[in-house]
Amino acid sequence: MDALYTAVATATHGREGRAVASDGRLDLQLAPPREMGGDGQGTNPEQLFAAGYAACFASALGVVGRQAKADVSEAAVTGEVTIGKQGEGFALAVTLRVELPDGLDRETGRALVEQAHQVCPYSDATRGNIPVELVIE
Repeated sequence: MDALYTAVATATHGREGRAVASDGRLDLQLAPPREMGGDGQGTNPEQLFAAGYAACFASALGVVGRQAKADVSEAAVTGEVTIGKQGEGFALAVTLRVELPDGLDRETGRALVEQAHQVCPYSDATRGNIPVELVIE
């Protein structure tokens, strides 16, 4: 891999601490969600993963859309990251909800979403590791 960019962030005190990027542009208080016994007064790692995956997937969709000469500029991707108990530990699952522009036919949209799933770096990183469901809305 020819690295183009490396993001650097430091987290302290786990889910009840702080996450700070090396450039200072990201500086978040972390807190477990209420559903996991926290006060919900901060961002949690699953939210960060959901936002990152959604943004990356939307970019990948834009790339394959341009290659296919299909306008997907108004598409929206919502990432849902679920954490749950698995055996003695925890596991993740992802649902990506893709809202395609009204003018794009469903068959073309489905093909573009599948292509984006093949080129998105987050999809590559998760493939075979955690379940990822693609939902077209």
